[in-house]
Amino acid sequence: MFRAKIRNEIEKLVPAGTAFSVERPENPEHGDYSSNIALVRRLADGENPRKVAENLKAQIVGSSVSNIIEKVEIAGPGFLNLFNKQEALIFALKKLPKFKTDKKLKINLEFVSANPTGPLTMANGRGGFYGDVLANILKAAGHKVTREYYINDAGNQIKLLGESILAAGGDIPQKEEYYKGDYIKKLKGKTASEAVNILLSEIQKSLKKAGIKFNIWFSEDKNLRKKGELKKTLEFLNKKRALKEKEGALWLGDAVVVKSNQEYTYFLADLAYHYDKFIKRKFDSAINVWGADHHGYVSRMQKGIEALGVDPARLKIIIMQLVRLISHGKEVRMSKRAGEFITLDDLLREVGADAARWFFLERSSDTHMDFDLDLAKKRSKKNPVYYVQYAHARACSILRKEKLTKKADLELLEQPEELALIKKILQLPEVIGDIANDYQVHRLPRYAYELAQVFTAFYEKHKVIDEKKKELTQARLALVSVTQKTLRNTLNLMGIDAPERM
Repeated sequence: MFRAKIRNEIEKLVPAGTAFSVERPENPEHGDYSSNIALVRRLADGENPRKVAENLKAQIVGSSVSNIIEKVEIAGPGFLNLFNKQEALIFALKKLPKFKTDKKLKINLEFVSANPTGPLTMANGRGGFYGDVLANILKAAGHKVTREYYINDAGNQIKLLGESILAAGGDIPQKEEYYKGDYIKKLKGKTASEAVNILLSEIQKSLKKAGIKFNIWFSEDKNLRKKGELKKTLEFLNKKRALKEKEGALWLGDAVVVKSNQEYTYFLADLAYHYDKFIKRKFDSAINVWGADHHGYVSRMQKGIEALGVDPARLKIIIMQLVRLISHGKEVRMSKRAGEFITLDDLLREVGADAARWFFLERSSDTHMDFDLDLAKKRSKKNPVYYVQYAHARACSILRKEKLTKKADLELLEQPEELALIKKILQLPEVIGDIANDYQVHRLPRYAYELAQVFTAFYEKHKVIDEKKKELTQARLALVSVTQKTLRNTLNLMGIDAPERM
């Protein structure tokens, strides 16, 4: 709320289109917000940034944000550090604003989408939790979100599944590319189609255990191939003269869409799927969450979208990087039963859904990560999810001890730890807004942990319930109540339990 007002005011003071930042500094001594606008202006017109900063400082102090800004300081080469007024913080705490986007979008969020040729792996869980929480945040921001699972139940991988089952039963020779593991042996006697249905059912059960929800299960076979959608998409591209024939095959740019034997490629199926998303179902935006092995496919998909006449900016592809399971400093395999991979079910049995979610969510999707199995299983303050849940339970415990009245005088909250807690509570709408814009979901667990830290610092420094100071007690109980609700809301957004007792 404050950041948006500050940004809007600065925009009035500089040339239109000037790119600048308004961020929260890591060090509270550097203000509640900091802007690089003076440095940006200096690059634009050659002025001394300190002189520019002095001029902007004077204009900001006398502007419409003077009711929320206590002071403005100039730091370093020309950064503007802005400090909030205490009364503005108290007023905002009473209102507790929520973030809502100005432009509501119809968004298709497709995630997990693992081939129905085996159990979900631990890596699928990383993308699954990410997509589930991103959907929660986009919805909280005011967008209309459809959670979608694309079932890749046609083509070569299904043919391989059928052959793998036959090979496991000794009916045909084994090949290196066949699927292996005890789960394949249990499918002996099943056709590829029957096996897909069984495996898809198991995938759905695993996702339910993990608390990962979908609105639509979109089948390549039923929704695209059997309805002739690949042919329709091909005709659409031909009319746009986007295809070229070479060596008996049809090409879109450097990618084949129809092989020389007239067989359709996966790329054409993907184009038909996105034709369905953007042109038939008219989504404003589509977000695809893919595994690291699809990294090289991003550029091709973007070019394909453009060939369909869709602005490539409307398609956002998130690549989930690789994950390793670590215990006692070494990479481990938890399940011989699952073959050469660790299943999502295995992980959930070991650490539970809450810890699994937290540990995956706290790392940026574009970084490789080591999942610390030993830490995830600990029920101590060293485990971040336990630490945050314990902070929530502590707040609930305090509120059970003393009744909160509705006439709390929040102006009595003036200690540094109290004000720091208020500031942290008021950050949540900004965090939601940032994630809704850049999809950096790891901001949310980081915020939850910081909120728990600030609440703990307040609790350890100040006595909440004091019989000799009833008015202050009520004010602090009100602060604890808002903290509890904010922690609960944050954990709910992450799909993590907010226990009232621990």
